[in-house]
Amino acid sequence: MNWSAVEMWSGFLLAHPEVVTEPGAPAVTAWAFGAGPEMETELAELVLSGRKRATASSLQGILTDGDPLPRLGTYSVILDGTETARCIIRTTAVTVTPLNQVTETFAATEGEGDGSLAYWLDGHRRFFRREHDALSIPFHDAIPVICEKFDVVWPVVNPPDTNPPER
Repeated sequence: MNWSAVEMWSGFLLAHPEVVTEPGAPAVTAWAFGAGPEMETELAELVLSGRKRATASSLQGILTDGDPLPRLGTYSVILDGTETARCIIRTTAVTVTPLNQVTETFAATEGEGDGSLAYWLDGHRRFFRREHDALSIPFHDAIPVICEKFDVVWPVVNPPDTNPPER
């Protein structure tokens, strides 16, 4: 984790000390949605706006890269394209389904584009094909996809300013 992520996670733990005593004391990771600074910032903004509450990953891509699999209840510090921590999410659901069987409801929950399944499939087919090509693993329309839902847990969305301005 970079310094920005460490600061955000520390602030969250100070405000929520009960998290440290949760069963299995949750580990936290820091990462960005998408690939490339522009997409990473755009997707972080969608999370902060409330439109994006889900993400999808290629199961084979994660296993090939050696990245940890998403787990229910885990926390993640979400970075933007400048590697600045923007928020903390907590995974609320994880399912695996073939790419060509992702539902309209899940596609809409991802909050990208017009929210349609057609838009989602077009974008994710291109994204996963590039990822699989880079990792030298086969791509097809039924690759297993990890569908992950999450809640934003930090920061609190637009808290009221409780500190009056100094005079």
